Amino acid sequence: MDAAPDTDAMAGESVVVIGGGFGGLSTACYLADAGADVTLLEKNEQLGGRASRLEAEGFRFDMGPSWYLMPDVFERFFGHFDRSPEEYYTLTHLDPHYRVFWKDGDRVDVLLDMEHNRELFEAYEPGAGDALDAYLEEAERTYEIGMEHFVYEDRPRLRDYVDRDVLRYSWGLSLLGKMQGHVEGYFDHPKLQQLMQYTLVFLGGSPTNTPALYNLMSHVDFNMGVYYPDGGLGAVVDGIVELAEELGVEFVVDAEVTGIEGRYGAFAVDTVGGDRHLADVVVSNADYAHTEQELLPERKRQYTEEYWESRTYAPSAFLLYLGVEGDVPELAHHTLVLPTRWEEHFARIFDDPAWPEDPAYYLCVPSKTDETVAPDGHSNLFALVPIAPGLEDTPELREEYREVVLDDIAENTGTELRDRIVFEETFCVEDFADRYNSYDGSALGLAHTLRQTSLFRPPHRSNAVDGLYFTGATTTPGIGVPMCLISGGLTAERIADTIPDS
Repeated sequence: MDAAPDTDAMAGESVVVIGGGFGGLSTACYLADAGADVTLLEKNEQLGGRASRLEAEGFRFDMGPSWYLMPDVFERFFGHFDRSPEEYYTLTHLDPHYRVFWKDGDRVDVLLDMEHNRELFEAYEPGAGDALDAYLEEAERTYEIGMEHFVYEDRPRLRDYVDRDVLRYSWGLSLLGKMQGHVEGYFDHPKLQQLMQYTLVFLGGSPTNTPALYNLMSHVDFNMGVYYPDGGLGAVVDGIVELAEELGVEFVVDAEVTGIEGRYGAFAVDTVGGDRHLADVVVSNADYAHTEQELLPERKRQYTEEYWESRTYAPSAFLLYLGVEGDVPELAHHTLVLPTRWEEHFARIFDDPAWPEDPAYYLCVPSKTDETVAPDGHSNLFALVPIAPGLEDTPELREEYREVVLDDIAENTGTELRDRIVFEETFCVEDFADRYNSYDGSALGLAHTLRQTSLFRPPHRSNAVDGLYFTGATTTPGIGVPMCLISGGLTAERIADTIPDS
């Protein structure tokens, strides 16, 4: 199923999309292709949402997502419009996919070469090479079934799951267990378990709160590969914006929305500059809680403030963007630095929120692959430390944690940066809340816990306001750039199916 409305299904309809992240861009493309007159309003000065770019002093940073995974989703998205990704940007297949430094001095590279990866696993645990094959075989099956029958299919009601086809497709899938228990069934060595679970950070979860269904991410990692779009993830944003403009979407930036009034056929969307945009249908790609709590009157909200307070949120992040003189040979394009046991790090995110004393973190050096992102003779590097949303975030705490991170990088990767930094910027909890209206400054939105997966996430269609819809990471299918692209198609399909006389 292509999860998108038919051509001309929306002819004559006017739509305002709030928010220019991947979910909003995707929805705008599908609706414009279906004949709607689409205007997209973006709060900030550039499109892309959390995939914004920071450009300064010859450096260009992806401020948010930096991994290009699940290339099949991008191909399917562009294919719906009889295009291909190659018409808008080019990809480099990374090798190594990533490097891991453990804080006991151990270091490994996960490569494109699967025989290398089998030998790597076998070196840590006899029989782990065969276990890797078995794990990835199951992950591939989960991915194929899950994508076609649960991700590309919108199932917003419990009865959508209680039918013969769903039971047949889901037979044997690990739907209810947790990732930690699932991985322990294949690997005993804690480092191998970490290698199979690190992708959970892309879902905003931990091994003990994320459903085992997401073992499919290992198929994405090992079998499908890790890519880099030349120019960074911002180049993908540019490509989708170009496609949207070809389809007739109108973009308005620096247009923060202050309120949504009306119902289907008679919406008025007001912006901070005093402009009013009229539409038959409104789609919000802004933070779901912000849309309901700040842009709608209380009587038109689906959820109470207590509901949003009771949710489990994905981590926020401490981000340190660095322009550095010279090379950083110890690091790969993607590098992970992990404690040998990371339970305490996750506990400080989900159980007892505090700044991690022994952080697990990610380093990205796109200048390893792309010479355009840094001046000659320099490296472009950013560090991302997942932290609890809602933490106190002050200049003093950022400066203190900057020292923690730089010390940790030097100690555990052998890369001393302090005397070589020529550009520096931080981004943290308060910035996520301010720039993206993100609840509690979460970097990603609702975590993928068992009670916040699939039909347990907020719906695409408001049940309180006729003609109001939602797209993006907080609704289904969830967190991540590919999921937000799919969410746009699901939202557009739901609109076309439910507008009067459609």
